[in-house]
Amino acid sequence: MTRNVKGILFADYVRMIRSHKGVDWSTMLPREDTFYLRTKIEPDEWYPMETFERFGNLILKQVADGSMEAVRAWGRHSVDQLLAAHPQLVARRDPVETLMRFRVERATYFDFEALEIPTLVADHAHVVIHYYMGPMAEEAASNQTMGFFERLLEVAGATPVSAKFKECSWLGDDRTLLELVWPPPR
Repeated sequence: MTRNVKGILFADYVRMIRSHKGVDWSTMLPREDTFYLRTKIEPDEWYPMETFERFGNLILKQVADGSMEAVRAWGRHSVDQLLAAHPQLVARRDPVETLMRFRVERATYFDFEALEIPTLVADHAHVVIHYYMGPMAEEAASNQTMGFFERLLEVAGATPVSAKFKECSWLGDDRTLLELVWPPPR
């Protein structure tokens, strides 16, 4: 099955790689991937998930020095960029509505079911994460997703947010399950 990611997310990885001009990426990537480093990335177009995974693995090694905390911080940072393009995603002081809006929006980022939110109540949510990548990429993408949801909930007024993995596919579980907990509304 061919899986794709929307250009708005793909472009982040391309920008990050391009910004590290001292690295010869062509020696670490297949030729079909380096094409994207020389091409304008269109936010509304689809791009191959396999390339996205290879880019992510190289960014993890070369830019983040293997740090999952750096990846999580990048996920947090990406919320602000996304909200600049889609400010309607956040319902101020309403984390549940914000996550419901995200449920609708998420289908526009991947052409497969990468994220599900099976539990969503006033003070917590469960997010099932399954990008269908190798263990290293899946762990990094899950940590980036954790940071993303932490920040998205904070912007929506849910503070403090506690986030932890209850199951991890990269450690052998069938899926990755992220638990998000915040104080109940007053």
